[in-house]
This record gives sequence, C-alpha cells and structure tokens, in this order.
Amino acid sequence: MNKRMILRTAKIAGLVLALGGASFSAYAYWKMSRGNASTDDAYLNADVAQVAALVSGPVTVVQVRDNEFVHKGQALFDIDPAPFQVALAKAQAKLAQSAQGVHEDDADVQAARAELVRENAALQNALSQWQRTQELVGRGFLSKQAADDAHAKVLTQQATRGAAQARLTRAEAKTSGGMAQSPDVLAAKAEVAQAELNLSYTHVIAPSDGWVSNLTLARGTVVSANAPLFALIVNGSFRVDANFKETQLKGIEPGQTAEIVVDMYPKHVFHGTVESLSGSTGNAFSLLPPQNATGNWVKVTQRVPVKVHISDADAALPLRVGTTATVKIHLD
Repeated sequence: MNKRMILRTAKIAGLVLALGGASFSAYAYWKMSRGNASTDDAYLNADVAQVAALVSGPVTVVQVRDNEFVHKGQALFDIDPAPFQVALAKAQAKLAQSAQGVHEDDADVQAARAELVRENAALQNALSQWQRTQELVGRGFLSKQAADDAHAKVLTQQATRGAAQARLTRAEAKTSGGMAQSPDVLAAKAEVAQAELNLSYTHVIAPSDGWVSNLTLARGTVVSANAPLFALIVNGSFRVDANFKETQLKGIEPGQTAEIVVDMYPKHVFHGTVESLSGSTGNAFSLLPPQNATGNWVKVTQRVPVKVHISDADAALPLRVGTTATVKIHLD
C-alpha cells in the first residue's frame, strides 16, 4: 500500500471516529434532554402582604425604613392614640353607668315588693272592714249604704294591689339574669371591647417576617382605615413563575424537583419544587384575551405558568421580586 492510500485510509478513519463521537454526543444530549423541561421565560415572585391601618388618623412615628427586613410582631408605625383613648374612656363610663342602672333596678324591685306587701295588708284590712260592716248591717246597726261603701273600698284596694303586682313584675323582668345578663350592660361591654380593639390598632406591627417595600409613609401623614400603605415581601415565600410552552407540559407534575438559575447570580444554582400548574395560559384572563375565532388567525404556541417554590433561598444572595430566571424541571 503506497503512502497516498495510507493517508486516505487515515482520513476516512478519522472522519468515522469524528462522526461517531458527534453522534454519541448528540445521543447523550438527546437522552439527557428527554428527562428535563426548561425555560428562560421565568420570573421571581413571592407572597406580598399589603400593610394597611385598621383605623384612621395621623401617623405619629414610623419605626422602619424602606427595604428593611423586619420580624413578625415588630413595630412598623403608630397612629395618634388620643382620640381612641377618649373613646375608650367614654365607653368605660357608659359601662359604669349601665352597672349603676342595674343596681337601681334592684332597688326598684325591693321598693316594689315593699309596696306590694303594703297593698296586700291594706286589701286584707278592707276585706275585714267589709265583713264587719256586713255583720252590723245584718243586725240593723248600720245602713246598707255603709256596706256598699265598704265593698267599694275592697274593689278599689284590689285594683291598687294589682297595679303594685304589675310594677313588681316589670321591675323583676328588668333584673332577670342579674348584672351578667343585663342588655344595657352587655351593650356597654361590647362598646368597651371595640374601643380597646381600636386603640390597639393604633400600634401597627408586622404580620410576618419579611422585607418592607415601597414605603413612602412619613410622620404626620393622615392615613385612612383599610387603605394599603406599603408592601411586605414575606420571607420564605419566594417562588418562580416559569412560563412553559404548552408542548412542554407533558410530564410536568407537582412535587418534581427543579434547578433555578437567577440572572442576578448566573453562577449559583437554586433548588426548588414544582408547586402547581396553572389551569389556563398566561393571557387567558388578561384584560383583552385573544379572540381566536376571528378571521385572520395565526396559530401561536401558548405558554402556561408553572409555579416552582425555591427551597434553598440564601440570605447572602437576596432575591428580588420580578427579576428573571431560567428553570429546569427534572421530569423523572
């Protein structure tokens, strides 16, 4: 075999080896890609609590700064408590007045009972007087008119006694159940409880651990009840909203593990778990959803949001809501 033939054979062998290596690499990549689904259309998100005051009034002190990390229960800001302290004092005075009214009702019951005893005695006396008058009329010592007058007095006294009994019944009804069941006392206690609650609302605390965001509140600002003032990004709730093509959804299920690379930290890999798959495409519930039934229709592959919870967030690598990421889900 001459030198030219040897050289040609070597070239052919090299080409075969190169093609074999490329084929093996392509097969290995295809094999690996079959077990993953990835997208770079992904954005960081988190649970965001909108902080609002539950009562209205001027802010007296702001105890946090924008972007500061706070702990659950930490003071955020205070509202002037003076009007609510006055309201509480009025409610407490009304409660005391209601309790005093119950004591007065008890006294009324005692007075009504004494009156009934007196009227019962008077009625008994009138009956005895009528009986004696009838005996004297029968013996001819008094006229029949005297008996009629005595009988009329009995009837009058019975009516008076009935009125006294009615007053006692009403007085006892007002005190039935005692202090604990008095409607006026119960209403006054409810007003005190509401006043105490409103006063506690003047001291606003953090509902959870997290980062204060978009804070523009300043001392002297008059806030309204239930109006959002700033946001609190809840610690430990970071996730990625990954938008996968509808053709990639097959095999993606909740519970699968995922790798996340945030564009802010391209050399660090976060890990997470698939939480859920959306029941619609990203634009299905937009203000102007696509109308595919119109005439000029072009088929476009849609994307479906998949929520991936980040399980190993690192304080040294703080995450930011709205930043971009790349997500790879392990399908196996």
